[in-house]
Amino acid sequence: MEEFQIIDNCLMVKLPQEIDHHRAGFISEKADQYLLSDKVMHVVFDFENTHFMDSSGIGIIMGRYRKISCFGGKVYAIHADNYIKRMLMLAGINKLVEIR
Repeated sequence: MEEFQIIDNCLMVKLPQEIDHHRAGFISEKADQYLLSDKVMHVVFDFENTHFMDSSGIGIIMGRYRKISCFGGKVYAIHADNYIKRMLMLAGINKLVEIR
């Protein structure tokens, strides 16, 4: 289950075990609601529980990056396992998003 929480000026998004196109729409919409309604400067995607992600997961990150970078904000990916890191690297996300 995804969780959304604002800590200081960061939107923390704890992602589910599997990210596919069914879940991606909901995650994107919910994250955008937080980005528009609160004073969020950065977005942190927490992949701790995520073991599968298709290209729609890349879309979630890219969409939030496009929105937040306009205001000087940054996007971070944390707790990604080797599979998720590899997907992010192959997509070139590491050039836009800090992977920790």
